[in-house]
Amino acid sequence: MNGRQAYDTRCRAFIFNLCRIKRERRQEMKTKILLLLTALSLGFVAKAELTGEEIKGKVTAVIDGNTIEITVSEKEKYIVLLHGIDSPDPGQKFAEEARLLVEKLLLNKNVTISIQGKDKTGNRLGDIRVEGVPDPKRELIRQGLAWTTDVDPNGELESLKEHARSQGLGLWSEENPMPPWMYRRQQSMMRAKSS
Repeated sequence: MNGRQAYDTRCRAFIFNLCRIKRERRQEMKTKILLLLTALSLGFVAKAELTGEEIKGKVTAVIDGNTIEITVSEKEKYIVLLHGIDSPDPGQKFAEEARLLVEKLLLNKNVTISIQGKDKTGNRLGDIRVEGVPDPKRELIRQGLAWTTDVDPNGELESLKEHARSQGLGLWSEENPMPPWMYRRQQSMMRAKSS
């Protein structure tokens, strides 16, 4: 083998190895992309599975006008927020009235909750059903003890809210009631300033 043939052989070997490395890297990239897509789809499936999930248990605590604790078993408890509404927070007018109404309707009752997703902090959002008891979120809205959420509001709840507002019921008896999401923002800003 002369110098030129040796050089050609080395070049072919180099190109062959380069192509092999590129093929391996392409395959490696395909595998990584496939794993990433699988992980993302599992995340969507998990969220989809959560939405529509039903939880059955007993309401063991009413935290505020739209937050309850449900006990499913000795080791299984959940915090659930009523989906589609927001009641006054503790410290706001009508917060205690809202909490007492939810307590009257739900405390120590066996309930079925259809999960509708999670809030920003990971708490479940749900629609609550109890045999022989009015829908608590509709009752809160009807009596003027809650706002409808500003994201994707329910038409029926909106009309109940407008009726309560026109009648001056509950929080609508105030001239300019502050929604709880604004109250929470104001409270967190005040805490940040005092730190």
